Amino acid sequence: MDNDKYSKELNVAVRVVHMACGLCQKVQKGLLCNTFDDDNEVKSKDDDSLVTIADWSVQATVSWILSNTFDSEKVSIVAEEDVQTLSKPEAAGLLGKVVSTVNECLAEASRYGLKGPDKSLGPSEILEAISRCNSNGGPLGRHWVLDPVDGTLGFVRGDQYAVALALIDNGEVVVGLLGCPNYRMKRDRHNKQQQNHISSEVSEPSPPDMLEEGCVMYTKKGTGEAWVQPMIYGDRKYEWPNFAEQVRVSPIDDPALATFCEPVERANSNHSYAAGLASSVGLRNKPLRVYSMVKYAAIAQGDAEIFMKFARAGYKEKIWDHAAGVLIVQEAGGVVTDAGGRSLDFSKGIYLECLDRGIVVCSGDKLHEKLIGAVYASWESSSL
Repeated sequence: MDNDKYSKELNVAVRVVHMACGLCQKVQKGLLCNTFDDDNEVKSKDDDSLVTIADWSVQATVSWILSNTFDSEKVSIVAEEDVQTLSKPEAAGLLGKVVSTVNECLAEASRYGLKGPDKSLGPSEILEAISRCNSNGGPLGRHWVLDPVDGTLGFVRGDQYAVALALIDNGEVVVGLLGCPNYRMKRDRHNKQQQNHISSEVSEPSPPDMLEEGCVMYTKKGTGEAWVQPMIYGDRKYEWPNFAEQVRVSPIDDPALATFCEPVERANSNHSYAAGLASSVGLRNKPLRVYSMVKYAAIAQGDAEIFMKFARAGYKEKIWDHAAGVLIVQEAGGVVTDAGGRSLDFSKGIYLECLDRGIVVCSGDKLHEKLIGAVYASWESSSL
């Protein structure tokens, strides 16, 4: 990679996200093939969302690599998971599985051009790596932002999920990566093809079925370029540039031809309001309901043109659910704002404070202007 600003950070981040995706694939395969005990491997958090051994294991792995590659005293990481559940005496078995999963992953660090630990990490070291991700971010300094498994419900159902990692520098997202283990690279960039692969389930995963699945997207702010690489399988080593291809948003600006994505669960977005907006601007295609930030990846590589999210009243969007995807879409040529047309502000801590109504992501200005106009025209009569 070029020796300019953030190149080392991006280089390391691409490699560790590849590692994390491999970890997730192994855990997901175990869940779907019933080699793990679901009652012990999948937990509910206080907000009723799910957490798995993959969430904790990815967070520990990424935290350890970042802290040991850069100056651990200066590395600030904002991430979703904590160690409260894992630290309970009755969770000793669960913690043991996280420890073994992390060590198995870190033992392969050299395959990705990274340095792993000299010896296996113990439970206290794993817990320390997870709990080290306790930064609140903010407007000053550099902060890594991690969602270890975005879309955990999709993950446990064998559907789409993402490993999301971003770097914020003085309040601006400057590096963004999305690891999408069940999402294919778009091989033919001249045709909008196989849109339904975005949400296709991996019902019975096996090595032959998985070989063509999975990719990692990444970008740096201000480059005007976003890239995608296939995942690494078998015993192959990661070698730059790993068949990287540039991604660009779709050129479609006719609402009648455009496809829009939205969250799967109604609790995460007002489907009826989004449907009303879609109808008012002339969108005719059925919405693609997709788990996780794979929606941003779909916009970036031209599988869809629009992503809308209007959360329930009182819900506050978290920066780890959007930072990486927002930058990738923007550098791929797309537009991302809140529903009032303002840029998203990642400088206020772990929440997207002062968000105006919702989030609107589009492949181009024309579609974006239509949607923002429709929001203003319809808001007063909505039930939000």
